[in-house]
Amino acid sequence: MERNTGTINEIRAWIRQPDVSEEAVRKLLEDSRAGVRKLAQAWLRARERERKERERLDLMWKHEREWRAKGCVRIAGVDEAGRGPLAGPVVAAAVILPEDFDPEGLNDSKQLSPAERAELRERIEREALAVGVGMVDAQTIDRVNILQATYMAMRMALSGLDPAPDAVLADAVTIPDIPFPQQGIIKGDALSHSIAAASVVAKTVRDEWMDHAARQYPEYGFDRHKGYGTPDHLEALKRYGITPIHRRSFAPVRELESVQLSLPIVEGGDRE
Repeated sequence: MERNTGTINEIRAWIRQPDVSEEAVRKLLEDSRAGVRKLAQAWLRARERERKERERLDLMWKHEREWRAKGCVRIAGVDEAGRGPLAGPVVAAAVILPEDFDPEGLNDSKQLSPAERAELRERIEREALAVGVGMVDAQTIDRVNILQATYMAMRMALSGLDPAPDAVLADAVTIPDIPFPQQGIIKGDALSHSIAAASVVAKTVRDEWMDHAARQYPEYGFDRHKGYGTPDHLEALKRYGITPIHRRSFAPVRELESVQLSLPIVEGGDRE
């Protein structure tokens, strides 16, 4: 039963009930007690945050709804992880979500904690209609450049989808040489649930790869910086040199390699 009278502790317990109406809480704003008014204000702020979150989540289905209106049923979101690091592969993921997927908690992977990403990835892989992953290594990145390597990873991810998509939503790019209609969306991982889901999968797959690399090359701290050019990573590069997983075409690695190659050879064949 709704009520707006009683002690502050009684009202605090009452206001936590799931069936409390906004109309009843707003009446508390007229209470003469400051503590009661604060309880009502806090409750109303929380409901406003929930309303905005529901609106955000609904808006992130906008592009999927538009493609479904055109007759496309299976819509794949595509995103990548690892374009910027100095080491490791670039990874892309493609995800087809069911129309009734619950997107609660889904967001751009960079805005989530590792634990949140891991939990979401498990749910995405369990409930998605299809998930595909593509990975292109550092040697190929050096050979074809990072943009083309990213496109390669995205095509690999799409080719791994079963069933195949009717349309593709990609984060900020138009993917060359794919047989599906597509739409590139700037900041797509914040505007499309399908792209956000792909972002989560790509990020977690790549992070796992870098964690494994950290065990193979413990001096470099790959588990901490995931290959990005942090000060401790650059220091490790100077101290221990370039590994097979470093991208030699990227400026900090290329410049370091140039310096190392220019060092004089000392007796015995070692560099100073």
